[in-house]
Amino acid sequence: MLMPKPDEGTIAKRDEIIRAMQSIVSDEGVITNKEELRAYDCDGLMAYKQVPLIVILPESTAEVSKVLKYCFENDVKIVPRGSGTGLSGGALPLADGITLGLGKFNKVLDTDFKNRCVVTQPGVTNLAITQAVQHKGFYYAPDPSSQIACSIGGNIAENSGGVHSLKYGLTTNNVMGIEMVLMSGEVIRLGGKHLDSQGYDLLGVITGSEGLLGVITEVTVRILTAPETAKAVLLGFDTSEQAGDCVAAVIGAGIIPGGMEMMDTFAIQAAEEFVNAGYPLNVEALLIIELDGPEVEVEYLIEQVSKIAKNTGAVHAKISQSEEERLTFWSGRKAAFPAVGRLSPDYICMDGTIPRGKLSEVLREMNKLSKKYDLRVANVFHAGDGNLHPLILFDANNPGEFERAENFGSDILRLCVSVGGVLTGEHGVGIEKRDLMGEMFTEDDMKQQQRLKCAFDPNQLLNPGKVYPTLHRCAELGRMHVHKGIVKFPDLPRF
Repeated sequence: MLMPKPDEGTIAKRDEIIRAMQSIVSDEGVITNKEELRAYDCDGLMAYKQVPLIVILPESTAEVSKVLKYCFENDVKIVPRGSGTGLSGGALPLADGITLGLGKFNKVLDTDFKNRCVVTQPGVTNLAITQAVQHKGFYYAPDPSSQIACSIGGNIAENSGGVHSLKYGLTTNNVMGIEMVLMSGEVIRLGGKHLDSQGYDLLGVITGSEGLLGVITEVTVRILTAPETAKAVLLGFDTSEQAGDCVAAVIGAGIIPGGMEMMDTFAIQAAEEFVNAGYPLNVEALLIIELDGPEVEVEYLIEQVSKIAKNTGAVHAKISQSEEERLTFWSGRKAAFPAVGRLSPDYICMDGTIPRGKLSEVLREMNKLSKKYDLRVANVFHAGDGNLHPLILFDANNPGEFERAENFGSDILRLCVSVGGVLTGEHGVGIEKRDLMGEMFTEDDMKQQQRLKCAFDPNQLLNPGKVYPTLHRCAELGRMHVHKGIVKFPDLPRF
């Protein structure tokens, strides 16, 4: 994995850049000490680290605007950062770039129950949004496993999913509006509290753009009323293939659960030791299927799912009998990633998405790859929407194991694409999958995508080196730019 060679000229201007930033934000908001900078040297993909040039912690949209305008006018690179929980290296700093931390944007600004939305700053955690509205019987649906720590701004950058995204959608389906600062320092608003916006879906473009197009300073999200009833079913199977068949059969029957998650034997054992969730330890695969809605509907669907599970080989079935037990079932799944840390000194958490009908085939092929690379893999994933999270276990202290783990992960992602899937479901491309983009897109595809980036960031200063394996000059791609939220193409002929 290679990043662009640092610009020695920018590094030489470090003191000048520091003075400029100190004139914009408070002294405590400019971090320059090398030891303090190390706290920002990576995100959740800790295999790659880089100490940033400096870190800036602004407190207002006006400060963000001034910082970006300075960088734009002085050709300084900048990397936006939320809570640092991302798993694809999207917030990996640059030695010649400013890291712009948004941790001080941590306030819920408005809870509007009449319009069923919340206006919040981007540094507010995912779970805090639900906590702000649950006293009125509302909640925010997308719930990544890291929801206690991950920020809503980061969720938008990566288009995060979660346990309940199968029924209620990813982040993009639940974001109604944003305020965003462009690289030039201009502040624009897209969407709002209204149901839909006219014109191009620029809000959809921004969601999942991985910090390459602008810096979000305010977010409006949709909130939902909590369902009348919710029950979870634990289903155990002798093989992962049987569990995969059950997933396909449930969806094929027209049943859309509130959540449908799968764990294999490694993950089951680790999670059970970690939280004592009541998981069976004599099965190779475990499904957690949650049904929600009116009580009569939930009871009927529980019965249908139980029949499907029996027909596909389930050897264990347990239905939650209380809200406390339902939450206990989920506690193991939510804690699966840290729990797997007990199995191995190190692991890489992958992220790819496949058609649900290919689940059994992909699991079989992953087992073959595990033997090929002589590395264990624990599977924890959003089975209902085909979003896989294989955890490749290795020991970085053993020579060559990290490289084998990387190659193993690359082969898993190639497998996902080969069966009609995609490179990422919610973690983003970042640097982790950047050099695999050619497996899914042609060079012309990627150039077209970069033309859009050039419209927002003509000098390629926002998070450079991420997502695209080749960084083209905007002049090579055909110039266009964004002004006050409008995409303009000045070089096109007029008729």
